[in-house]
Amino acid sequence: MKKSGYDFYLNKCLLPIAPEKLQISINNANDTITLINEGEINVLKTAGLTDIEFECRIPQTQYPFSAYQSGFKGASYFLDYFESLKVEKKPFQFIVSRTLPSGKVLFSTNMKVSLEDYKITEQASDGFDLMVKIKLKQYRDYGTKTVSIKNAEDDTSSVRAEVTETRASESSPEPATAQTYVVVKGDCLYTIARKFYGDGAKYIAIYEANREVIGGNPNLIYPGQVLTIPSAPAAASVAASVNARNQQTGKAKGGFSGGAAGTRVYQISMQ
Repeated sequence: MKKSGYDFYLNKCLLPIAPEKLQISINNANDTITLINEGEINVLKTAGLTDIEFECRIPQTQYPFSAYQSGFKGASYFLDYFESLKVEKKPFQFIVSRTLPSGKVLFSTNMKVSLEDYKITEQASDGFDLMVKIKLKQYRDYGTKTVSIKNAEDDTSSVRAEVTETRASESSPEPATAQTYVVVKGDCLYTIARKFYGDGAKYIAIYEANREVIGGNPNLIYPGQVLTIPSAPAAASVAASVNARNQQTGKAKGGFSGGAAGTRVYQISMQ
């Protein structure tokens, strides 16, 4: 199904009405200092965290222009969801999908963020609807380093330091928890699986997690669709289960017909 317009997602929650305005502030952390001879100079540093701010309408009644993933939901559902994002103290994906009426996908915003605060406003001019102002901040994964001090085997008077990167679970090359992903033109489940898991054969795990979104044919995905990417352990479990079932039923192991999003279906070798 092709859609047009703007779709706003806070993790897996689709806002029923797209905000009128979205403000994204790309911050920097540069320092400007003054030298005696040269005057002012700018010391360039790693960019600061991005701030995101918008105000959305949460209706108490269903409008013809509102959109819901699985039927109408009242304001209490969304308020509870916003509160859970705040109190769980976990980062989540903020996604904006932009699609023209022709079906052409413009650029998408897909950023890991935290919910900084939100403000609920009720006023007579809005009827029973609520206006919620939301402030998000970009979240960067971080981790620690472990330093091990070891004596050299052939010389007890010298020591060797080994630094080991300890990666935070969110920044693992394979997702430790479920994530979301917006399909872009040229994607197919095989390439998406290879991107997240390093193994295109695990496309079946993504398909199983998104049957309601994709439908009965895993070859047909479209730009703008928001897919759930299972965690690496869950994907490995699903792939192993499907392989075992195929072996028991004697099903031949064949290639995957990977339909690139927005293009004609073509064959992709899994070798």
